[in-house]
Amino acid sequence: MDRGSLIGLGLAAAAVLGGQAMEGGHVGLFMQPAAFVIVVGGTLAAVLLHHPFPVFMKGVRMMKWAFRPPESEGAALIRRVVQWSHTARQEGMLALEKHVNMTRDPFQKTGLQLLIDGADATKLRDVLDVQIVGFETAERQAARVWEAAGGYAPTLGILGAVIGLIHVMENLSDPSKLGAGIAVAFVATIYGVGLANLVFLPIANRIKFSIARRVSEHEIICDGLMGIAQGDNPRIIEARLKGYL
Repeated sequence: MDRGSLIGLGLAAAAVLGGQAMEGGHVGLFMQPAAFVIVVGGTLAAVLLHHPFPVFMKGVRMMKWAFRPPESEGAALIRRVVQWSHTARQEGMLALEKHVNMTRDPFQKTGLQLLIDGADATKLRDVLDVQIVGFETAERQAARVWEAAGGYAPTLGILGAVIGLIHVMENLSDPSKLGAGIAVAFVATIYGVGLANLVFLPIANRIKFSIARRVSEHEIICDGLMGIAQGDNPRIIEARLKGYL
């Protein structure tokens, strides 16, 4: 569990609720179900319209990366590439076949198979670059689910405010109903702006950080395999790849 995310979320809640208390208000003022339904339900509907359903579901599953990001495998990947380099140098490219059968990662399998088939460094880079770009594009599409939520939520907050004010205008003759309408109006705006800037957009950026690290790990594999194709010394390959860390 990433402590920074939990601390940040806790600080965000404490800042808003603490500021409310310092102004002499109470937390109960934020408990407005109508405003919550308008903002959260409307944002959910807008995001579902914005993205294909599989992309939306992938983005939802990625939410856990904000609190439990994938572990970094950079160092382990470098050791693996160096091992491949030693095998190719001592036993020849065909000996890499055993490593193909040992790995379950499609990207690594593709790269190793290209080496075995005799692809040079340029052809290897061309093929793997296409896969890296495709991987990054697919992952970022899912991360944009949260960016879209961060864009729509403030607008839905304004919509909730307008609805609340309409309710107020309809009940000007009944002062007992004015307070509830005004509360919905302003709390809806707080929900929209608060969720966008304290939850949705931070989650999107944390997911993009994890995606960038995973893309870097793919670059480690690609760069290492190019070094093997060029016949570079394993020590040179290792020294170069450590720069990615």
